[in-house]
Amino acid sequence: MLLAIESSCDETAAAVCDNQGKILSNVLRTQAIHAQYGGVIPELASRAHQQTIITVVKHALEKANITKNEVKAIAVTQGPGLIGALLVGLHFAKGFALAKNIPLIGVNHIQAHVLAHLIDNPDIEFPFLCLLVSGGHTQIMWVKSPLDMEIIGRTIDDAAGEAFDKGAKMLGFPYPGGHIIDKYAQQGNPERFDFPVSNVPDLNYSFSGLKTALLYFLQKQTPEYIQTNLADICASYQHAISKALLNKFSLAIQKYKPKAITLAGGVAANSYIRTQLIELGNHFNIPAYIPAFEYCTDNAAMIAIAGLHLWKAGKVSQQDIVPYTMYQ
Repeated sequence: MLLAIESSCDETAAAVCDNQGKILSNVLRTQAIHAQYGGVIPELASRAHQQTIITVVKHALEKANITKNEVKAIAVTQGPGLIGALLVGLHFAKGFALAKNIPLIGVNHIQAHVLAHLIDNPDIEFPFLCLLVSGGHTQIMWVKSPLDMEIIGRTIDDAAGEAFDKGAKMLGFPYPGGHIIDKYAQQGNPERFDFPVSNVPDLNYSFSGLKTALLYFLQKQTPEYIQTNLADICASYQHAISKALLNKFSLAIQKYKPKAITLAGGVAANSYIRTQLIELGNHFNIPAYIPAFEYCTDNAAMIAIAGLHLWKAGKVSQQDIVPYTMYQ
């Protein structure tokens, strides 16, 4: 049995999987305190992790119907993420591993998002392309095996998830508001308003200009006009984000000719982008995979799967591992 811990941002999570990769429990505690500030406050996130991590781990073990003595390895998010938040999870995992004399496995959070596909689709064919879209990252990953992946495209400024949340804030929605844009957009016309679609060099992305375009657009409108046309505004803004993502991803498909395409990260929960990716797979006649909703946003099940592959490959960590805030 492997226990996994995730504490990279504002979700305290723990999961248990068996040696074959079957998820036995996946427990998540969301930190609601950040909503009043319109974004994640790092210090508050760290404190919330400290307050809940023991309860979350205990719940995960109980749900998996095992005791802590049956845990044979522990995996934990090492980075990227908020330094204080990561330290809470790392210190807990280090102490647990030391007390039980079991392997400690540091996991890259971004690579874990990619490997979330293996939870329900363990037979996915390699190599595949993954469009990883979250609040902090937007990347195209060339995945040659569970432990061999390369970033071939990335945002040069803001992430797509940030564009959703900042756009939602401009529209007066509470944080996090990306899912609210998705909800309104389902009733709107995605071609009603013409928001710019970035076209930076290579397979890279840029979303800062789109956010600025939405700001200027809203400043020119009356509150009544915005409210009356809210569904169309959301649909058009979402369409611009999706089009930018899929245009570059389409180029990557043509260049790399993958066996499959996948979508990962918190923005993978967006219904419009999920539909667009499936259509892209049909267009190129290749399988398209998207994780279940519970495995899209930050969770410990994906850390468990990534940790299991590292453990089986003998890639365990030492007690002196430290967190990192940037991808490495």
